[in-house]
Amino acid sequence: MTGDASQLINIQWKHDGYVTHRDKNSGKILGSGVISGEDTIIIKDVLLVDGLKHSLLGISQLCEKGYKITFEPDLCLIVKRVNNVYMLNVSCINSSMNFFLIKNDETWLWHRCMAHIHMHHLNRIASKELVIGLPKLKFEKDRICEACQKGKQTKNSFKPKNIV
Repeated sequence: MTGDASQLINIQWKHDGYVTHRDKNSGKILGSGVISGEDTIIIKDVLLVDGLKHSLLGISQLCEKGYKITFEPDLCLIVKRVNNVYMLNVSCINSSMNFFLIKNDETWLWHRCMAHIHMHHLNRIASKELVIGLPKLKFEKDRICEACQKGKQTKNSFKPKNIV
C-alpha cells in the first residue's frame, strides 16, 4: 500500500473499499497499480490508500505471489520466482555487495561438484584443461571437508561369537 500516486504506474481507479490499520483507523482505497523503478522488480496490485503517509509492504502477500524476501542489516532484497527459478536482476546490485562466491569458497565448491575429488587431482585437471568451464584456480587443501572425513570414517567390526 502507498499513499503516493506518483509511485504507481497503470493506476486503475476504484471508488469503493477501505483498509483498516492496526490502530483501528481506516483509509479509503482510491485505486491500485504497479510499482516499478529503474532496475527494480515490478510489484503488481499495489493499493493507493487515501491519507497513508508511509508505504507498507505485506511480506506474506509477496511470498504468496512468488517473491523471495531476504532481510540484511542494511538492505532488503526482493527476488521474483518464475517457474520455480528465482530471477535476480544483477544490474540493480551495487558493485560493493558480495553476493557471489569468493575464490577460496569456489575451490571447495568445485571439490564438491567433482565428487569430492582430491585437490591435487583438481589442480592437474585444471592445468591440462580437461574439464570445460573449470577455472584456472590454485586448489589448496586449507581445511578438512566434512563429507570426505565422514566418508573415510569406519567402525570396528564386532567380534564374532561362536555360540549358536
